[in-house]
Amino acid sequence: MLEQIQQLLNLETAPVAVTFHDTQPDDISRVEKAEASGCTYWRRAAEGKTFYTEASDHYNCPIGCYTHNIALPDAQMKELEDTLGLMGELGYIAMEEVPGIPTRETPFKSAVYAPLSDTTDTPDVVIISGTPRQMMLLTEAATAAGIGPENGVMGRPTCAAIPAVIQGGRSVSSLGCIGNRVYTALSDDDFYFAFPGKHINALIEKLETIVNANQALEEYHQQRQSVF
Repeated sequence: MLEQIQQLLNLETAPVAVTFHDTQPDDISRVEKAEASGCTYWRRAAEGKTFYTEASDHYNCPIGCYTHNIALPDAQMKELEDTLGLMGELGYIAMEEVPGIPTRETPFKSAVYAPLSDTTDTPDVVIISGTPRQMMLLTEAATAAGIGPENGVMGRPTCAAIPAVIQGGRSVSSLGCIGNRVYTALSDDDFYFAFPGKHINALIEKLETIVNANQALEEYHQQRQSVF
């Protein structure tokens, strides 16, 4: 059933499941190496890999550590301060905006990243990337399922979408950020949709209806347009 999302939307990139744990999972291997960013792990999972990370595997990503509630060693904390300082100097972000960025409420212990089709547990968050048309269908299905976005489209940082979904219990759309686009090689034509994994069955049920409805409505509007 989990493959239905990819099939219904004709996604080129596999949906990713992210599940947080208080302890290290016994039946899953740790990621082979620490990546440059937390969202790079999304790309690895979308490529078909299942693995878990520990807090130290995220130290290279100070912004991601901030959104995921990971305590940083002194050197990485200095990098976070320097990064935020650079962003402020460039006019990219105002320092008073930082406290409003969504963050996980509980300290990070470990997280499992996997292709949605391979996951066995109910994930905390499912992340999907795709075109505006595909995201349109997901948003319409989420709204029909009662978990539609409430606060518009999120911007930077992309990783804040994860705590936003967990805190709000609803889906969010994110345009991504330049760091995410560099580290994940996200297409300029794509953006993100994330939702609580516990609502996946309801979303899929509504998605099938929405996809079929849009196909019928597309034909209706094309026929109507030809008259004018």
